[in-house]
Amino acid sequence: MLPKKIVEEIDKVAKELKLGEEERKRLEKEVERVYLNSRFEPGEAIGILTAQSISEPATQLTMRTYHLAGAAGIKVTFGLPRLIEIFDAKRKIETPMMTVYLKKEYNTKEDAERLAFKIVERRIKDVAKSISIDIGENTLIVEIGEEKELEKVKKAIKEHIARKVEVKVKENSIIIRPKEELSFSDLQKLKVEVGNILVEGIEGITAAIIRKEGENWVLQTVGSNLREVLKLEEVNERKTISNDIYEVYEVLGIEAARNVIVKEAYKTMQEQGLDVDIRYLLLLADVMTWSGEISSIGRYGVAGAKASVLSRAAFEETIKHLIRASIKNEVDEFKGLFENVMVGQPAPVGTGMFELIMRGEENEHRRNDKESDKRE
Repeated sequence: MLPKKIVEEIDKVAKELKLGEEERKRLEKEVERVYLNSRFEPGEAIGILTAQSISEPATQLTMRTYHLAGAAGIKVTFGLPRLIEIFDAKRKIETPMMTVYLKKEYNTKEDAERLAFKIVERRIKDVAKSISIDIGENTLIVEIGEEKELEKVKKAIKEHIARKVEVKVKENSIIIRPKEELSFSDLQKLKVEVGNILVEGIEGITAAIIRKEGENWVLQTVGSNLREVLKLEEVNERKTISNDIYEVYEVLGIEAARNVIVKEAYKTMQEQGLDVDIRYLLLLADVMTWSGEISSIGRYGVAGAKASVLSRAAFEETIKHLIRASIKNEVDEFKGLFENVMVGQPAPVGTGMFELIMRGEENEHRRNDKESDKRE
């Protein structure tokens, strides 16, 4: 009755706990009971159950964001706004974050601190004492506080905007002269551009917090750049993860993105004290990713891609769907639940999945008469 994988798990647990034959059979019997209770019947409307089981407790979610413990000033999106980000599959989330794990040989507080300093981005505006405009000379003056930063800043400027400007060093300042005469507003734009040039660190990571998780030193970053972080020698690429679904999809693929959807949605529910069976979230994640790409649960995603015209029209933008279907001569075959309920027909779910033919008493008499005629 049990799948091979579950039987293997039972054997593994029995071996670890050194269970006798009788105890192992009792364990297998209990697992079988739970397994059978967990299965759904053929024709059961698991999609409706999933929607109801997630959305009903989700109405209890808060509408707030709050600070990450131990790091005042850093806001983390939780509650309903985070759930909306996940199920709407938003490309730009409010608070992208990464959990960075270290390899065994680098799993020390000192190495974690060095890595944190190494990955946090530092731009010219962060290392410069001031960036000012000299209107008379038509130049920008970047004053550097520490001499050791001078060469780094000069190199960064030359790499990013060397085609537009000439760069000279004068004492502890860098003079930037545009190759063309610029107006004051253009100089202001150039000043902003220069200030945002990356000098050190990984772009997108604005802060990193070190914390201990069991025996491991872990970095919690504000901002995310999974592709570049995974290239670092100190980083454990098997455990490091981002909460940005699209970034994980682009770097690690659709299966990894599916796992992030499940993990983030489950974590959001758990943080609010809501107990939702993870199988509902697994099903939802499958629906969002089965095509090989991430689809949102909405008019431009899963709901908008249904084959049924009436089902699409019932969700949102009713007139648009009906007009488009009439122009394209689309036919609704009434194979789903919603469209059949709308027109008052039995929905293809449960007992509505099949047609029942009953042989009545009158039909039985006719059959007997026909058999008698054949014998005669």
